[in-house]
Amino acid sequence: MLEELEHAIRRSSGLGAIFSQAVADHAGISSSDLECLDFIILEGRVTAGRLAEATGLTSGAITGVLDRLEKAGYARRERDEQDRRKVWVIPVPDATAHLRQLYEKLHRVTLKDWERYSETELKLLVGFMNRGYEAMRAAIQELKTKQDAGSQKRARNPGAPR
Repeated sequence: MLEELEHAIRRSSGLGAIFSQAVADHAGISSSDLECLDFIILEGRVTAGRLAEATGLTSGAITGVLDRLEKAGYARRERDEQDRRKVWVIPVPDATAHLRQLYEKLHRVTLKDWERYSETELKLLVGFMNRGYEAMRAAIQELKTKQDAGSQKRARNPGAPR
């Protein structure tokens, strides 16, 4: 049963990535930029630091993502009224409404499917998904650590094979 669950998750994740790429292609942005935009939409407004924390991306990578999302018209930066040093990133409602339409049918079907679950079962699923999110963040960090160690090793020995 565990193998069956793993395969179902992998199929769903893989198809989710393909769907995300199709939406991103339609929107004229990269799929990773689209996923970052979704984090912004979920939070309503977010700082670049919080977005980096949520995604596991570096602050430099997040700056590039935000520049591209702003240029494409999907997000904008706003200074905090109380603390002018703080900058919030917020979604642009008109632009993101267009993207929501692309997800509408999938969203309806998913909500209909969830109606068959009890409150207890839904809580189990929410916990499962939240733990999966944390596991994915940890896996991303582990890969980055390995990549950084490999980069440092190559820098010390430039002629060594990769």
